[in-house]
Amino acid sequence: MYTTQMDAAKKGIITDEMRIVAEKEGVHVEKLRELVASGKVVIPANKNHKKLEPQGIGEGLRTKINVNIGISKDCCNFEMELEKAKKAIELKAEAIMDLSSYGKTREFRRKLVEMSPVMIGTVPVYDAVGFYEKDLKDISAEEFFEVVEKHAEDGVDFMTIHAGINRETAKRFKENGRLTNIVSRGGSLIFAWMELTGNENPFYEQYDRLLQIFEKYDVTISLGDALRPGSINDSTDASQIQELIVLGELTKRAWEKNVQVMIEGPGHMAINEIAPNMVLEKKLCHGAPFYVLGPIVTDIAPGYDHITSAIGGAIAAANGADFLCYVTPAEHLRLPDIDDMKEGIIAARIAAHAADIAKGIKGAREWDYQMSEARRNLDWNRMFELAIDREKAERYRKSSMPEDEDTCTMCGRMCAVKNTNKALKGEKINIL
Repeated sequence: MYTTQMDAAKKGIITDEMRIVAEKEGVHVEKLRELVASGKVVIPANKNHKKLEPQGIGEGLRTKINVNIGISKDCCNFEMELEKAKKAIELKAEAIMDLSSYGKTREFRRKLVEMSPVMIGTVPVYDAVGFYEKDLKDISAEEFFEVVEKHAEDGVDFMTIHAGINRETAKRFKENGRLTNIVSRGGSLIFAWMELTGNENPFYEQYDRLLQIFEKYDVTISLGDALRPGSINDSTDASQIQELIVLGELTKRAWEKNVQVMIEGPGHMAINEIAPNMVLEKKLCHGAPFYVLGPIVTDIAPGYDHITSAIGGAIAAANGADFLCYVTPAEHLRLPDIDDMKEGIIAARIAAHAADIAKGIKGAREWDYQMSEARRNLDWNRMFELAIDREKAERYRKSSMPEDEDTCTMCGRMCAVKNTNKALKGEKINIL
């Protein structure tokens, strides 16, 4: 009847996934169908991901966040990464990317898909090196495609594919140079493979073959920005923009095959460049949803990049980005642990919500209104219920209790809220 969510939408069919997303977002389902048909909204939902609770990403919808996990050669604790996934789901992340690059990656991926109600994403090129246990130059184009198909079979909802870095864009990068060169792990692998073999990027050269796999399983293609800036010095340069133009061309080709598309965006960028870059991406990529890593707005804060990222993410999403990849305090330093992951998730969720207020997303301001109402009423239990991180709010409160229980130890009896409430009621105020 239909092959993908986009195919159904173009045919005027409203799928179960569209109905669920429309209800979650409080939008009319017919409007949502039109947005999916035009490519401005994606519903990543692999046919083999049976436990999925679908989410929409794109125009007019809440800003979603993604959490990265995965095993590596230096940190290959299988169970720990699954615990991270469970924690990410508990903390209301809408997506998890499995970036595993070592060991029993397929076993881990299948367990993750089996237990996860949230979208699962992967970067197959990471997996290829570990899966085949070969030097990069010895992996064939055929083997890259075999790994992609395995990920699709396993139920992955979206995959990052670095199809925009081809011989031409690589030449532009080499001619222009950069302070931090290529910082995308997947992008650097494809670039190195092309340099070592002398061949064209197989994902670009055989793009139609890739789309056949994605259409078969209804995998959303997340077109990776191999040439994203790794420092504010390199942002909005010729390499980044040329690749973005190519990604726009690849977007239209995917839509012709009814494959849903997201575009991945810059990693490091000065604040004043963020809004223009969001406009540029939406223009060059025809309104496709934009997925950004940060952007990190200054390069000098290792250990605090969840903050530099949240600043950039809020600005990006307020100006059109649809999907934020979280960044943790461990960015640039180590594989994050569970505590790092939690800090990154909360920071990203704050950024996403702040942006949704600015974008006028339905219901966004209501949450803040309810919190302000609880604060006016000095209703501490209600404040904790509404807090984005209830556990931390309660812990801070309990760690320093005031003499008057309806105040806090910052102001005590000088509490502005309490005294103003009393003054308005004509009640006696006792500050001493």
